[in-house]
Amino acid sequence: MTEEKDNDNKKKSFTKRNRKRLLYNAWLVKNIPFYLFASALAIIYIANGHYADKIVRKINSTAKNLKEKEYEFKTVKRDVIFRSKESELAKAVEPLGLKELLVPPVKLIDTLESK
Repeated sequence: MTEEKDNDNKKKSFTKRNRKRLLYNAWLVKNIPFYLFASALAIIYIANGHYADKIVRKINSTAKNLKEKEYEFKTVKRDVIFRSKESELAKAVEPLGLKELLVPPVKLIDTLESK
């Protein structure tokens, strides 16, 4: 008789454990959409971080290129201003046989137009 009670107690405790497992499993199954949602948010968060890093690298690259172009522009502008000086122009056209005027230019007036 004691063996029967022991068996009954074991069956009851076994069924209690099964119920707890079943309830726990049911709770897990019930919360699967939440786990999927949390996983999707984590994936989006990680992807957003990678995207932001990529954009920052692109911005830094563009800023570096802009500085290079700015320096190039300043150099070319300085050269153009230097070459457009009167003395530099005179040196540049001297091999062509052109010389600088020593007298001011003469202004021509149309006498027929004034009548």
